[in-house]
Amino acid sequence: MNVAFIPVRGGSKSIPLKNIKTLCGRPLVYWTIRAACECSYIDAVYVATDSDKVREAVIQLQGENRELLRKTKVIGRSLETASDTASTESAMLEFAQKYEFDNIVLIQATSPLLMAEDLAGGFELYMRPDTDSVLSCVRQRRFLWEENENGDAVSKNYDVYNRPRRQEFSGYLMENGAFYITSKERLLTSQNRISGNIRIYEMSEDTAYEIDEPSDWIIIEELLRRREMSIRREERLEKIKLFLTDCDGCLTDGGMYYSENGEELKKFNTKDGMGFSLLRERGIITGIITGERTEIVEMRAKKLHIDELHQGIGNKLDVVKQLAHKYQIDLTEVAYVGDDINDIEVMENVGFPCTVNSASNVIKEKAKYVSGLNGGEGAVRDIIEFIVSSL
Repeated sequence: MNVAFIPVRGGSKSIPLKNIKTLCGRPLVYWTIRAACECSYIDAVYVATDSDKVREAVIQLQGENRELLRKTKVIGRSLETASDTASTESAMLEFAQKYEFDNIVLIQATSPLLMAEDLAGGFELYMRPDTDSVLSCVRQRRFLWEENENGDAVSKNYDVYNRPRRQEFSGYLMENGAFYITSKERLLTSQNRISGNIRIYEMSEDTAYEIDEPSDWIIIEELLRRREMSIRREERLEKIKLFLTDCDGCLTDGGMYYSENGEELKKFNTKDGMGFSLLRERGIITGIITGERTEIVEMRAKKLHIDELHQGIGNKLDVVKQLAHKYQIDLTEVAYVGDDINDIEVMENVGFPCTVNSASNVIKEKAKYVSGLNGGEGAVRDIIEFIVSSL
């Protein structure tokens, strides 16, 4: 039996409760749990924590992603193994003394760029007859120096009189801390995460980053966002059958305009209209759901041949569920564009939540695609083109 072990402390000096701080719309620990659950070589995923808040966050993730995270088990961790001075090995050994398994992969929650493919590659190496342990590394192509006892600079890994070009330089391998694989027997005997004949699984250069400081967070969030967007493209979004959007702040700039007679006016963008045509050509049902009720929006919806218009809506999720039932589709087959807190509930439940550049940060965290354009500037058209280009 192969198990994944993810130790998650509640304490953190640099970033308070960083393991459950939101990263690209999900708690940090979600990304490594997902990778482990998606790896076919792993039978169970144990998240060991000393924090009630971490436990609650992981349980909530399980509730929201029952099928995806079905292998996950949240277990306790003693305060002794969760202190600032305790080694990760102490937590591993505590776990090994209480649970049955054959092999263990230690996964660091601070390595959210880890993917199931990496773990699978690591296990395939581990299963070789001449291998006792595996660790993940990245290749660095940097020139290393040190000072000798006289204070003179000495190159460590290249000839200064024959400086290699980057593409010809093999560089060196550096631990990225993402994962380590060994057997229970070796762990208990060596008291160490790796031992015996050790092999290296080389991961992509981007995974050299770990989240230890606030600046790391910014870099990794952008890398993760790009990766997830790329994956969405590869998945081709073929399941999208219903496209819904809020109005103010998405189809408009969110401004309030009035005529001399006191009539309310709204500014729409013609590019968005062409976007809806692209959806109709592909048989995707379209709709607008808004909290306000105006004749202007009704007129715009008719001109764009929108299939569903729902105005004056307080609970948007109820309407989305009703539409899914009406058209006999699953919520995972729904794309939704929102920009403010009254859209959060919908975005947490549909398959492809999107937003605009001018949206609030809490909405951007929930989105799987964020347009680089503001609401009313053709952002909805940009989102539609992203979906259509992936069909």
